[in-house]
Amino acid sequence: MPSDLPLPVLPAVTHGPSEFDATKARKRRTVILRRFFRHRLAVASLAVFLLVVAFGFLGPLFWTVAVDDTRSPGYLPPSPAHPLGTIQAGNDMLAQLIRGTRLSVQIAVVVAVGSTVVGVVLGALAGYLRGFVDGAISRFTDLMLIIPQIAVAAILVRALDGSWYMVAVILAAFGWMQVARITRGETMSLAQREFVEAARAAGAGTRWIIFRHLVPNMVGSITVNATLAVATAVLSETALSFIGLGVQSPDTSLGLIISENYSQITLRPWLFWGPFVVIVLLSLAVNFIGDGLRDAFDPRQTKVRA
Repeated sequence: MPSDLPLPVLPAVTHGPSEFDATKARKRRTVILRRFFRHRLAVASLAVFLLVVAFGFLGPLFWTVAVDDTRSPGYLPPSPAHPLGTIQAGNDMLAQLIRGTRLSVQIAVVVAVGSTVVGVVLGALAGYLRGFVDGAISRFTDLMLIIPQIAVAAILVRALDGSWYMVAVILAAFGWMQVARITRGETMSLAQREFVEAARAAGAGTRWIIFRHLVPNMVGSITVNATLAVATAVLSETALSFIGLGVQSPDTSLGLIISENYSQITLRPWLFWGPFVVIVLLSLAVNFIGDGLRDAFDPRQTKVRA
């Protein structure tokens, strides 16, 4: 048999880049979820947060008393007809609390998303481009930090219509600076890593490097800061509404409910402690969720804290 016959060439079996990337993404999501669900306090906090959100958004399906119904006498004590009594105008307190919770959660989510997006984009641009861009963004950030944020936000809300979405936009406009500073520092560190140099050598543009390589490597810190922004937004909105410069009637919020009923803390404590407990639960829950997400996203984490 001749030995110089050419050997048959078999086609190579390869996986497309999209299939390989999808497999890696699924594996990473699985690891992250496993780490998060091993963090018992974070899981319990997630359950509390979901219950509060369900109370605000699904409550009207089960408690059908109209929030603007004033046919009942004012300051009724808790009863089967009004589990949390009525406020001075005769409105059902439970209906008020459901609506206030829903609007406070909406404000917190809008503020968290808006401030995080603005902070990440500006911080990443400053940390990666350096030079003039870094100087301009850093000086603008310093300027925003020295402005008395609550005072200016109160003036702007009062000058505008005081609706919940306007309060959310104004709070987001004054809540991105810390995120920008943290993102800038992490970007400056990551920009010196080998994978960024390789992407730059391969001809990748600035936008691709920032949003495809740098931002995904900062997901842990971004997530933690976003959850902290939720808690900060809840407390900031409460402070503004408590002094009468936040959400205005006919809208309502947890802070506005406390503002209208804090004088009844001794005579009718249920009018005060209801919204107060919801605010505390929201703030604590999102902070503990942030702890769990930070541990889940951190690739250097070797032991999940309970």
